[in-house]
Amino acid sequence: MTNGCFLINLFLYVVPMTPAKNTICLWYDGAAEEAARFYAATFPDSSVGAIHHAPSDYPAGKEGDVLVVEFTVLGIPCIGLNGGPGVPHSMAFSFQVATADQAETDRYWNAIVGNGGQASACGWCQDRWGVRWQITPVALTKGYTDPDRAAAKRVFAAMMTMGKIDVAGIERASRG
Repeated sequence: MTNGCFLINLFLYVVPMTPAKNTICLWYDGAAEEAARFYAATFPDSSVGAIHHAPSDYPAGKEGDVLVVEFTVLGIPCIGLNGGPGVPHSMAFSFQVATADQAETDRYWNAIVGNGGQASACGWCQDRWGVRWQITPVALTKGYTDPDRAAAKRVFAAMMTMGKIDVAGIERASRG
């Protein structure tokens, strides 16, 4: 991970502004700007901010390459670091997006999966860069946290059979 230390130090040199107190840093293999633009076009309260270029060659790129991209996803400040290959994203980190209804669930799920991503189970999917997303209808969260433990179990069991969450199916399970 020596390259990681070098890149973080380089990032501190390249970004002379006062950063947010807590910012999510996502590592990309050269596609940070493309990913940030996709997120900004897909989710509300999302945008691409400053794009910083490498001041000199570094292990994963050349002087002038996009090194760091500042962006916001659903109001969360992030940076994309073009750190190079060998550091894949994992399920240990995901964005969880609360959706109001099936239309919103479908819109986000289809945007991620339909643009080179992958569907998974229980509302999880992965974008084409490997970042994991949980597209989670509010009905699902209310259902599996229902004080009626029998209803919560039914909702949880229904969720376990789904890829993209089917809100009507969750509501049926909740009612019994």
